Amino acid sequence: MKRSEFIQSTALWTAGSVSSIHAMAFNQNLVSNDMDKLVDAQGNYILQNLPYQESFLEPYMDAETVHLHYTFHHGGAVKGANKDLQMIKKALDENNLETVDFWTKKLTLHFSSHILHSIFWTNLTNKKLSPTGDLLNRIEKSFGSLDRMLALLAETSKNLDGNGWGILAYQPYSNSLVVLQCENHEKLTQWGCIPLLVIDVWEHAYYLKYKNKRADFVDTMFQIINWDNVAQRLSNALKLTQ
Repeated sequence: MKRSEFIQSTALWTAGSVSSIHAMAFNQNLVSNDMDKLVDAQGNYILQNLPYQESFLEPYMDAETVHLHYTFHHGGAVKGANKDLQMIKKALDENNLETVDFWTKKLTLHFSSHILHSIFWTNLTNKKLSPTGDLLNRIEKSFGSLDRMLALLAETSKNLDGNGWGILAYQPYSNSLVVLQCENHEKLTQWGCIPLLVIDVWEHAYYLKYKNKRADFVDTMFQIINWDNVAQRLSNALKLTQ
């Protein structure tokens, strides 16, 4: 393979493989609203409808925040990812790769945002649930107890510098659950981890209702976690990695 062909192939893999791998994983997640179908048949990124009305999470999360967050922040990430992908394809078509690294980095940011937000909406409900079965067993094995895991995830989310996420993920290489602190949408993550539960601590997720009290927002989110969705994500992660 010529050097130019190798560069083009590498750029296409960078732009497309993350999409195909995660789209495959999320398409297998059995949620009735199809929220995890992140691309259409042509490979364009798409924003699915919320799995509930914007007022569904009241009073824990206000309807105005849900509307702005979903429409403009999540929606903006989807639009950004599509533009990034178009610009990468344009650079390849014109055999001009001088700016492809810029657009690849932008795609990493925007598509990671799309993935995490898609998980975030389905991770929430409007009532208190508890983890059971294999999910609870794995939490206890990895962290000692549910309370210990929640305490770790809470502190990880609350104490993040700037914007980002707290994440509970399945790490197939160690066959364990891990808690991660993610800056922005893509930094400080682990290779190979599959997110199961995500806590959005960008200010746009909570500022209208909770002002600067991020800790209060995180504590409130723990009251409305859809543990059934988390358990389903774990089940699908295990199927994908076995």
